[in-house]
Amino acid sequence: MTSQEDLPLAGVRVIDLTRLLPGPFATLHLRWMGADVLKIEDPGDGDYARTMMQTPGEAAQGEPSLFFRLLNQGKQLHRIDLTQKAGREELLSLACEADVLVEGFRPGVMDKLKVGWDELRAVNPALVMCSISGYGQQGPHARRAGHDINYIGYAGVLEQIATRDGQPVIPNFQIGDLFGGTQAAVSGVLAALFAAQRTGRGRHVDISMTHVVHEHNLLARLSVARDGRSPPPSRGLLTGGVPCYNVYRTRDARWMAVGALELKFWRMCCGVLGHPEWGEQHWMLGQEVGGADALALQAEVAAVFAQETQAYWTALFEPADCCVTPVLRMEEAMRHPLFAAA
Repeated sequence: MTSQEDLPLAGVRVIDLTRLLPGPFATLHLRWMGADVLKIEDPGDGDYARTMMQTPGEAAQGEPSLFFRLLNQGKQLHRIDLTQKAGREELLSLACEADVLVEGFRPGVMDKLKVGWDELRAVNPALVMCSISGYGQQGPHARRAGHDINYIGYAGVLEQIATRDGQPVIPNFQIGDLFGGTQAAVSGVLAALFAAQRTGRGRHVDISMTHVVHEHNLLARLSVARDGRSPPPSRGLLTGGVPCYNVYRTRDARWMAVGALELKFWRMCCGVLGHPEWGEQHWMLGQEVGGADALALQAEVAAVFAQETQAYWTALFEPADCCVTPVLRMEEAMRHPLFAAA
C-alpha cells in the first residue's frame, strides 16, 4: 500500500472554496494524489451539498448528506465569512502558504470580495488559482447561471444523446460537471503546478465547463466539418447507426452492449450468435452507416438477442473476447470483480 508521503502531491496545500459537485470532486482527486485540502465554507448554510439528497435520518442526527461526506472525505473543514474584512484577511493569510486555490463562484464574485486573482498573486506569486464556471470568466454568458443540462445542451452534446426520433435523453452522468469541470480542473491545476515549480510563477486556470465539453464533442464536430451538419441522432457510427456497435435487449428485459467496431470482432460476434454470414455486412466493408442495410441487420441481431437472457449471453460471449458485454446496474458493477478487487 502506498503511504501518504509517497503520493505525487504529498506536501501540496490546496484551499477549496467550491460547492456542490465539480469543484469538490476536483479537490478530492487532488486529495487522493496526496495533497492536503482545506475546504472553506461560509458560516451560514455552507456547501449546498450538505443538504442535497440528505435523508430524514441524516437530518435528524444533524449529519450532512452522504453526497457531501463522500465528496469531502479526508479534507479539513473550516468556516470563513468572506463578506467581512477579518475573513478576507484570514483567506489571504492562508493563501500565502498554499500552492493551489480552487473556487467555483460566478465570475466577478472573488474580485468583488477583494480576494480575486490580483489580490491572491500579490501575497503569493507562485499560487495556482483555478476558477470553475459554466461559461468561463469572460464572454457573453460569463455571469449566467447554469447546470450540467444547460452546459451539454449548449455544447451540442445533449442533442446527440437522443432516441432515433430525436428526443434527447438526460444522462445520469454529469458530463459537463464531471468531465468539463472536475477532470478539466484537475489537469489544468496539475499543469499549472508543474509550471509554478519550474518558474516560480503561478497561473489563473480558467475552466469553462461548456467550452471544455464543446471542444471534446469531437465526432459531431468532424461530421459538421465533413458534411456541414451533425449526424442524425442514433444514426452515427458510435451512436446507433451500425449493428456492430449497439445495445440489444435480452429476453429478461436486460441489455447487452456490442462494441464489435472492428471487422475481426464483428465476425467473431456473428459466429457466437450463430450467423457467420452477417460478418460480411459491416461498415468497414462498405455498409452505409445509418443506412437501410445497417438498420435492417440491427433488427435481425436484436431478434436473436431477444431469445435468451442477459446471463446466457454474458456466459456465451465471455470466452469470445469480441467486445460484447452485459449492461450492468450500478449495484451489479460494484460487486463485479473488475471493481470489487480494486
